[in-house]
Amino acid sequence: MWPLVLLLLGDSTGVFRVPVAAGESLQVSVTGTGAPVVLIPGLFGSAFGFRHVAPRLAAAGYQVIVVEPLGIGASARPERADYSLTAQAARIAAVLDTLAVHDAILVAHSLGASMAFRLAYRRPDLARAVVSLEGGPAEAAATPSFRRAMRFAPWIKWFGGVRRIRGKVRSGLIAASGDSHWVTDSVVDAYTAGAAADLDATLKAFLRMTAVSEPERLVPHLREVRCPVWLLLGTAPHDGRVPPGDVELLRQGLSFLTIDSVPGSGHYIHEEQPGAVVAAVARARAAPVLGHVGEGKPVPIARRRRGDQSLVMMNSGAPSN
Repeated sequence: MWPLVLLLLGDSTGVFRVPVAAGESLQVSVTGTGAPVVLIPGLFGSAFGFRHVAPRLAAAGYQVIVVEPLGIGASARPERADYSLTAQAARIAAVLDTLAVHDAILVAHSLGASMAFRLAYRRPDLARAVVSLEGGPAEAAATPSFRRAMRFAPWIKWFGGVRRIRGKVRSGLIAASGDSHWVTDSVVDAYTAGAAADLDATLKAFLRMTAVSEPERLVPHLREVRCPVWLLLGTAPHDGRVPPGDVELLRQGLSFLTIDSVPGSGHYIHEEQPGAVVAAVARARAAPVLGHVGEGKPVPIARRRRGDQSLVMMNSGAPSN
């Protein structure tokens, strides 16, 4: 049924829910036709955040599929669900299976990148490449600062509710931006629309995220990611940047990693410089598909591209003794 839905959509845009388990459904937006590109927002994102990227990708000949993870955007917010990053990756995989999508370029922002990395090594048939927008190998759905903030969750409704959340989101978006002109009232409203629709469910889902334990760590499995990875980092001073230690973990663990600097951008590259995201997808599409080391398939050697500031790393794909 779902592949037929995609076929009928053609060049139009469709928005629908895909059930992945009892009481769990993910919001999915699809536009365009062609090679699949899957966009995955971070913890405070949604399909809205990719509004400048999705049309450009569709116009370039891609089928663009935005998958909002459980508890994020307009997706369901069940109180007792497993909000681990591993479970989120499995749900995204279930959506792609339902839509009969494979060999997709995964474009993921911030925390969404950790879901994409997990998806890439657990289901290599689904991932042709990963483009991480300021996202590292996170090992937990919630940062320490987010956990501290959630200690006050029971009081949020009494001290301003959604209005207070909007204020915090606004200040957070500005602090994370190189150029904050994109942070307008209407943008803040859109970024907080999911929380505003059901504040109770949002807070309960966030609290659940702070308490969840990951069933397995990501870093030991990075060498199992056999598709090329692009990491885009904004050069402007901003909050939310990928820690240097996390960048080094990606350098050491991934078989093929390209690090691209985006001058003047902050954490929200897809908002500030959407053209850089589209260009990265084009490079990912043009890259050779990596074979699995030890399976008799050739593994191409990466080289630095002339005329940019990219750093390309190619590991042997096998741990040293």
